[in-house]
Amino acid sequence: MRLDKFLKVSRVIKRRPVANEACDGGRVSINGKVAKASTEVKLGDIIEIKYGDKIVKFRVKEINDVATKAGAEGMIEVI
Repeated sequence: MRLDKFLKVSRVIKRRPVANEACDGGRVSINGKVAKASTEVKLGDIIEIKYGDKIVKFRVKEINDVATKAGAEGMIEVI
């Protein structure tokens, strides 16, 4: 699944255009490398997102095309 779609479906970022902007701005990295919105996300990947001074880091546990609020919480594990 594309990174921008994963961020939206897992509810880490609420809207896909916002996820695209974060990726284009170089604020999202996968396994320590800056990632584009089109980068494929795999199980076990470590994703880091920079929000100003704050850095959120999590591991991909599941990949679902659609998720409810409860299902979205199970897609990631905050590190």
